[in-house]
Amino acid sequence: MELIQDNPDLSAYLAADEVIDHGHPVVRATAARLARDAEDSYAYARLAFEYVRDDITHSQDAQDPRVTWRASDVLEQRTGVCYAKAHALAALLRAEDIPTALCYQRLARDDGDGDGHVLHGLVAVRFHGAWHRQDPRGNKPGVDARFSLDGERLAFRADAEAGETDCPVLYASPHPGVLEALRTASDRPSLWKSLPTEL
Repeated sequence: MELIQDNPDLSAYLAADEVIDHGHPVVRATAARLARDAEDSYAYARLAFEYVRDDITHSQDAQDPRVTWRASDVLEQRTGVCYAKAHALAALLRAEDIPTALCYQRLARDDGDGDGHVLHGLVAVRFHGAWHRQDPRGNKPGVDARFSLDGERLAFRADAEAGETDCPVLYASPHPGVLEALRTASDRPSLWKSLPTEL
């Protein structure tokens, strides 16, 4: 699948905003701690990915009612759904000057909360002149996502027969529909009922 940047200026994928707030002290401190153990930017990216994947709980898996969306809040509260975890990883990577985009998959619901599809959030990092998708949602039985620049190791593989798709656009900022759902949800159960289904 060919990935398409929504902004031709690579600096857009290094920028800070209200959501990917990589100038925030919590983000800076976390990035500095992770960078101490990294010999290069690739090693840092892998450490940041593993930190968000393993140390920030996926709030649905953990049955945590909190809804986070700003990267600094995700890192401070150590919980979030896939979109929030993607925002946190993007902030940590951009804090160390690694271009990072947000991207999405349209997947069939498998959570018992209804039929149809929902959007799943992940990131893409730029190394060696190419974008590489990474999924920090958190592993669980049946999900084994890993950081990789040599073939994707995502949490989920889109099944075209089930109407699932990999959305090719790489976003410099969160998709407005995703951000609206996060901002307006009173808690994670209510968010789960109003997850975006299309871009």
